[in-house]
Amino acid sequence: MLEIQDFFSACVGTWTSERTYHYPLQHEVERSYTEFNVAALTSTEKHQISSAYLPVGAISDPSEIDRSPGFWIGFDTVSEKGERVSMNLKALFVPDRSIFAPDLLPTDPLAPATPLAAEILDSTEVIRGLYLRDEGYSETGAITGRFTYLPSRQTLELVTYYSRSVAVDQLRLISPHSRLRTIVTYQRPPVGEVPTVINLVGFGLEQKS
Repeated sequence: MLEIQDFFSACVGTWTSERTYHYPLQHEVERSYTEFNVAALTSTEKHQISSAYLPVGAISDPSEIDRSPGFWIGFDTVSEKGERVSMNLKALFVPDRSIFAPDLLPTDPLAPATPLAAEILDSTEVIRGLYLRDEGYSETGAITGRFTYLPSRQTLELVTYYSRSVAVDQLRLISPHSRLRTIVTYQRPPVGEVPTVINLVGFGLEQKS
């Protein structure tokens, strides 16, 4: 069992991934190969992200940001059709326990309900928090999402509400150099409704070089 800091430390490095993507609405299947590098954010980079996303007063102790895990991620993906996508982004994971004044955080009154794929029962081991990054995957621009981490399963799950979709991304470390990756993207439903229409399901094995 890895504590959250150990999990993120294990994710740093160079990884390769072979994934299969299913598009149920189009009845299509596609495969891709990705190489990506992951590096820990510096203290300065963490505070730059937190100050850009979190309102003044939400974090009372700046050292909480220093203790929050953060990554720089750069990746290059090639599909079986030869299409190439490259991207760099920075992401910061701020646990709820670090947030001094949650009432100050912005909320989305139009957000739909949590997808069934992302439902996790509350327990003493579940770590929840904000997932902040300077670029989205499905849509460009800064994105704020939610994360959960289960130490006993060594599993990190990310839920992001885009303007047109809801993405559930899960990483499970199954050995020091291997992890399973699943991605489920739903059409974003009306406010309060549970997402059920699936646009994409992706899964693959990621291996550390």
